[in-house]
Amino acid sequence: MTYSVDYTKKVLKDLKRLDSQTGKLILSWIEKNLIRCSDPRSYGKELKGRSRDEWCYRVGHYRILANIRDDKILILFLKIGHRHKICD
Repeated sequence: MTYSVDYTKKVLKDLKRLDSQTGKLILSWIEKNLIRCSDPRSYGKELKGRSRDEWCYRVGHYRILANIRDDKILILFLKIGHRHKICD
């Protein structure tokens, strides 16, 4: 069972706002670690509180918020941003 990924419109906007080098770094990390992986939870941490169903992945100084849907074998990316603005 391998997971596929999907991007929300917000994530696509977030990626366009980043400089091209950072965007390429994030996309290559996603491709290397999450596309067709068998356990996406091993690369991130589960958030607590109101966002407890979301996962946070760390890529350099940037963070990726995602929702892992086991029933669809899907990782839905919700938001990408600098670590000071996105999650702890």
